Amino acid sequence: MNLPTRWDGVAKRRSLALMWSQRRVVDYGLAKRAVVRSLRAGRAARGDVCDAQPYLLRAARYFGEPTERLCPVCEKENVTNVTYVYGDSLGRHAGQAKVASELAAMAHDYDEFRVYVVEVCQGCSWNHLTVSYILGNGPPEPAGQA
Repeated sequence: MNLPTRWDGVAKRRSLALMWSQRRVVDYGLAKRAVVRSLRAGRAARGDVCDAQPYLLRAARYFGEPTERLCPVCEKENVTNVTYVYGDSLGRHAGQAKVASELAAMAHDYDEFRVYVVEVCQGCSWNHLTVSYILGNGPPEPAGQA
């Protein structure tokens, strides 16, 4: 069974196996809209927001997952989601880009780690953090703290 998620503005299908451990979700949509609004109002320069590092652009090319969302800056190409994982228990996997299909297995194998999803335009180098969340098989959040 698949569940839709909303953080990228377009319903995506995520496996139930991944969702069982997802917690402490932070959506950065408001911050993204503020940056885009500043750019369009002339308060920010395009070079300030289209500054993806070569490593991020490479990760988008090889590990990124294409989306149906147009880049909010150039409006010519669809953005690509790049997913990074960080956590003390990950060892050599910490800081690596992963494809979403790897996250479900990692959630079973590790106690707790943080996932960051960055949207990247490979055309104009726009990049922005879209969402972060915790995965892992550690103890569930106490009621009222999730």
